Amino acid sequence: MEANVRRIQPSDDAAVAAIIREVMTSFGANGEGFAIHDVEVAAMSAAYASPRHAYFVVEAAGQVLGGAGIAPLAGDVDGVCELRKMYFLPAARGQGLGERLLRECLAFAAEAGFRTCYLETLTGMTSALKLYRRLGFTALSAPLGKTGHFGCNQFFVRPLP
Repeated sequence: MEANVRRIQPSDDAAVAAIIREVMTSFGANGEGFAIHDVEVAAMSAAYASPRHAYFVVEAAGQVLGGAGIAPLAGDVDGVCELRKMYFLPAARGQGLGERLLRECLAFAAEAGFRTCYLETLTGMTSALKLYRRLGFTALSAPLGKTGHFGCNQFFVRPLP
C-alpha cells in the first residue's frame, strides 16, 4: 500500500478521532480509565501543537488510516516522553505501517531531546505488543507518570539514542 506519514493537520481531526474511538471500542477500551475519554481526542492537531509534541498520521489515497503521537510524559518525569494514541483502521494493519509510524515517532522523540519513550497498552493488542518488543521496548511491572489511563495493563519503555 502506497502510504504517506506526515504531521497531523486540523482537517485530520475528525478522521483521527473516529479512528481512535472505533479502534478502542473494538478492543473493549471504551470504559473509564482509557484514552478514548481524553479531551484531546476531539482536536488532536491543537493538542500536539506545543513544543516537544507531535502527532503523525498515515494516509493513503487521501484517507487517514491511523496515527500516533509523542508528548512529554505527564507527572514530571524528566527526559521521558510517551507514545500516545497509536491506532490503525483494520484495513491498514499488517502492512508495515505501524512500524513505519512508530519509527517516525521515535525519531521525533530523540530529536526533541527525550532520553526514554514510555507507552501503555492492553494485553489484547497482540500485534502492537509484538511490534513494541521488536523495536526494543521492554516491559515494566507498573506504570510511570500520571497518564490517568488506569484501564491499561501493559507498560513499556525504550531508551532513545
